[in-house]
Amino acid sequence: MLVKKMTGAGEGKKFIGKADVYIHEKGKSNARITDIDIELEKLNGIIKPGEASYVQGKEGGVFIGLKKEMINRAEKELKKS
Repeated sequence: MLVKKMTGAGEGKKFIGKADVYIHEKGKSNARITDIDIELEKLNGIIKPGEASYVQGKEGGVFIGLKKEMINRAEKELKKS
């Protein structure tokens, strides 16, 4: 299995902010299952509430794969800079 490492800032990467990340325990604050919440409002401009995506763990963090519509929104965000 190929393991991608976190590389930090670099060419082709746009910083969108620091997120609040929580382990959300089942049965508390309306959680039906224990999950991980990444709270950063700017992400909703790329992944709309209710949309599903793919997440894979990688060395130092996670990779979030984007669907075509999400990629289009992310690329529009990149063009703003």
